[in-house]
Amino acid sequence: MKRTVSLSLAAVAALAAGTAVAARGLDVNDLVNLERISDPQLSPDGRYVVYQLRQTDFAANKGVNGLWLLKLDGKSPPLRLTAAGASSAGPRWAPDGRSVYYTAVHEGVNQLWRIDIAPALSEGERKKNALMRDAFEASPQAAVVSSGLALDVGSFKLSPDGKHVLLSLDVFTDCPDINCTKKRLDDKAAAKTTGELYDKLFVRHWDTWADGRRSQLFLGEFGADGKLLPRLTLMSRGIDGDVPSKPFGDDSEYAFSPDGKTVYFGARIAGKSEPWSTNFDLYAVPADASAQPRNLTAANPAWDANPLPSADGKTLYYLAMKRPGFEADRFGLMALDLASGKTREVDAGWDRSAGSLKLSADGKSIFATADDNGQHPLFAIDTASGKVRTVVGDGHINGYDLAGNTLVYGRESLTSPTQLFQTTAKGGKARQLTQVNADKLKDVVFGQPEFFDFKGWNDERVQGYVVKPWNYEQGKKYPVAFLIHGGPQGAYGNDFHYRWNPQTYAGLGFAVVTVNFHGSTGYGQAFTDAISGDWGGKPLEDLQKGWAAALAKYDFLDGDRACALGASYGGYMVNWIAGNWPQPWKCLVNHDGVFDARMMGYSTEELWFSEWENGGTPFDKPQNYEKFNPVNHVANWKVPMLVVQGGLDFRIPLEQGLATFTALQRRGIESQFLHFPNENHWVLKPQNSVQWHETVNAWIKRWTAQ
Repeated sequence: MKRTVSLSLAAVAALAAGTAVAARGLDVNDLVNLERISDPQLSPDGRYVVYQLRQTDFAANKGVNGLWLLKLDGKSPPLRLTAAGASSAGPRWAPDGRSVYYTAVHEGVNQLWRIDIAPALSEGERKKNALMRDAFEASPQAAVVSSGLALDVGSFKLSPDGKHVLLSLDVFTDCPDINCTKKRLDDKAAAKTTGELYDKLFVRHWDTWADGRRSQLFLGEFGADGKLLPRLTLMSRGIDGDVPSKPFGDDSEYAFSPDGKTVYFGARIAGKSEPWSTNFDLYAVPADASAQPRNLTAANPAWDANPLPSADGKTLYYLAMKRPGFEADRFGLMALDLASGKTREVDAGWDRSAGSLKLSADGKSIFATADDNGQHPLFAIDTASGKVRTVVGDGHINGYDLAGNTLVYGRESLTSPTQLFQTTAKGGKARQLTQVNADKLKDVVFGQPEFFDFKGWNDERVQGYVVKPWNYEQGKKYPVAFLIHGGPQGAYGNDFHYRWNPQTYAGLGFAVVTVNFHGSTGYGQAFTDAISGDWGGKPLEDLQKGWAAALAKYDFLDGDRACALGASYGGYMVNWIAGNWPQPWKCLVNHDGVFDARMMGYSTEELWFSEWENGGTPFDKPQNYEKFNPVNHVANWKVPMLVVQGGLDFRIPLEQGLATFTALQRRGIESQFLHFPNENHWVLKPQNSVQWHETVNAWIKRWTAQ
């Protein structure tokens, strides 16, 4: 029988070198221990890139981020900038290119650090051997520049002249200074009482209970010695909201004007409506804080985000949604004339949702990433005409930077974790810069992926993909893992996921099938919109038709030995399938999935999501919450199910998973419940990830065994 394999790049290199390769598939121990590249940052002259590299300390059950420097001459090796064993994150170049700033813990507080690059480069260019690198790593030229701060630095951005810095800090907004916040926290920790009294929602968000603090934006100044001066100026004065937003906001949500005299930032005013509002606005404030922040986008009641000033300071580019309350609305690229206040949509003819903005050197293009037909490319948008061109098209671009005509980007795919590449701002032929994980993947054979199209709901085009098992042989049939993505406004694409990676199932000897049903991103906004109010309708039909299409197209899929797995919305769909499409499945896996849509509407934290998806509140539109409610179909359940739930998941709370397991047990259905008390909506700790995979793998193997 013919056997076809898809080798990792490391395995191909080993074969080319004549090295014996003991072929095997990817497993979870590989996955959790892979090094992860992120956040590439080019020096102002485009000669160097500094990037973040996450390495796993499995014994300590955590990831450790370090910073590395690479000269873009095609021959220099990467240099470690920060000490091994201690996490350092968020590298940003000083405007003069001689230093890199970042954050790391110092004496228990996350502080701002600076490492002087010029001496290291000088030495590195004289001595390019391992001995020099070891000596440099043992004695990095780093210094804490904010050691007087009593609170953690959340994020930061340097001013254009490098003399000032914006810092985000979590503070009690009624405190007159930072030390007041620190004292209040210390007093609270020492108190014998633990009760918290709330008078508005967002009492908890994502995985954290509210304690009254807000992330606020401060301006600091560097002294002659390069250290941060003690006095910080509050830039978000009078803003009852988080800058940047929680839980995942970063320095892309604020910016300096090119002359450094104005600060722009985004915020959603909190009040009592925050949990059901997506009305973020952009504000401008003088850098000397001589006036209150001024709302620039008050006319738009939907989401405005990511301010990006033009090089001449006359235009503010940003992203904007149009529909209040809809978090998955299309982000259009907007241009605001700061003199007249007039706005225009730059890319009105482009049916994609832009993100991760950067301005080209000549100011004529905005670079942006977006989901697109199973890929996540990098695009350039002409600021005058709105014309869009693809710069890097294949795979998932998960970080990039520009300096002049030099473009460096991180790319991952279904068969490769992230590597850095270099090309020009116009795109074209790229050069791979990094070879991380070569040793770890030298004997790994990846399952070969293939995208396919079929006619789904209303005969509209729907896309999915299959991944062959690592040990695929023509003529054989293999059990199937049918993966259902979350969001639901998301997609399974050409990326290398660290929680739901198809290669871990391919490495187990399973084939994988996925379907990007109606509601998925990257196929136009109307396609994304189609799921709202119809969670169990069009998506289920797409999944059914996609499954049938895959079975018809790929004869190696064993339709009699298949399990369906999903998380979040995917977990909801597993519950919905249990009562409405049980026939093909030998088993089900539900991770953090909705069991009772009505109760979800009262217990989740970001209410705008459930209220938009159901067309109103549970008390105004109860019929909408019941229309596709899995709890109403438990009497039809019969397929064995593994339920996984994070104890710190406040998006889909613990009781949803417990209720699912209770229903299964009371129905007498074979079932298991895996509870992680210290995980949120995701499983992040390395050893928990291993346990998750081993439990899921054992479950699907058990029920698909011949």
